Amino acid sequence: MSNKLFQGLIYQMREAVDRTVGVLDSKGVVIACSQLARIGETQKEALEEMSYTFDMMALDGYTYRPIGTHARIEYIVFVEGTDDKAKSIVGMLAISLASIKSLYDEKYDKTNFIKNIILDNILPSDIYIKSKELHFDSEIPRVVYLARFAGGGDTVPFDIVQNLFPDKTHDYVIGVGENDIVLVKELRGAGDMKNLESFAKIIVDTSETEFLQKVTVGIGTVVTNVKDLARSFKDAQVALEVGKVFDTEKTAINYESLGIGRLIYQLPTTLCEMFLQEVFKRGSFESLDQETLITIQTFFDNNLNVSETSRKLFVHRNTLVYRLEKIKKLTGLDLREFDNAITFKVALMVKKYITSKPMMY
Repeated sequence: MSNKLFQGLIYQMREAVDRTVGVLDSKGVVIACSQLARIGETQKEALEEMSYTFDMMALDGYTYRPIGTHARIEYIVFVEGTDDKAKSIVGMLAISLASIKSLYDEKYDKTNFIKNIILDNILPSDIYIKSKELHFDSEIPRVVYLARFAGGGDTVPFDIVQNLFPDKTHDYVIGVGENDIVLVKELRGAGDMKNLESFAKIIVDTSETEFLQKVTVGIGTVVTNVKDLARSFKDAQVALEVGKVFDTEKTAINYESLGIGRLIYQLPTTLCEMFLQEVFKRGSFESLDQETLITIQTFFDNNLNVSETSRKLFVHRNTLVYRLEKIKKLTGLDLREFDNAITFKVALMVKKYITSKPMMY
């Protein structure tokens, strides 16, 4: 329990209450008080008396009231004076602080519960039990976002995401690294389900425009059971890693949209090298100059449409046909044929994947 929460409330009350008010912890130490100089004092006598009575009591000109149970006193609230007004103030203060503590503990426990799930720090058999203890609805659609900040900004990444998604009863913001922040987002209605990337874009746009921090967000799969959040988190991690290789321009990468890149990322690099050697005969890929590679990529971007590609490249149709014939002669693959185009496209992605991992081959 954070002492700052108690001190914050006490500080707000000090002008409304013309008396000294404060809180003792379970060891009798003043952890919050309207007189700041008294923080850190020890009141063992009050703690000992409270241990016997566990009820509102008066001692040395102050009125005390416990928070907790008879078996375990967690905090003791005190107010200057022993009259009826003091009793009324200490009663209201105890109820207020107990409510704040309950809400804080519930939120804190749920956040750590979620963190333990995504990091695989809790046994699957314990997830259901803990869900019931925390009154946590375990069968609501949720998705995990992993925001990876470039670092270097003045604002803490955690604070950026937390401020964007302040609903702490439905959404959970968790720090999993200095620059890696997880958002576990509850999806409410069909609108949220259809616009998964909109939440990622909110993080990206706000971080870059208002806080001048570069960030890339990986979007995991939507899950309907809390135990599957670990899988959604891993998928968000994969989305970031695959996006770093194949979609370097994207700032929001959805695992469900990775396509062939996701498959290639899971292949051993040795197998990838064998595939490249089969597709590109000795030296054939290296013989393709930059202009030719741009032509190929534009041809793919325009769905193998010769007319549209020539228009985008600002070249005559016959010039493009000549280039495609040249590629066919060098590689043995005619990109105007669908099967050959698919083979070439996959080969280019495999080449990109291997190049991104030079230490693995």
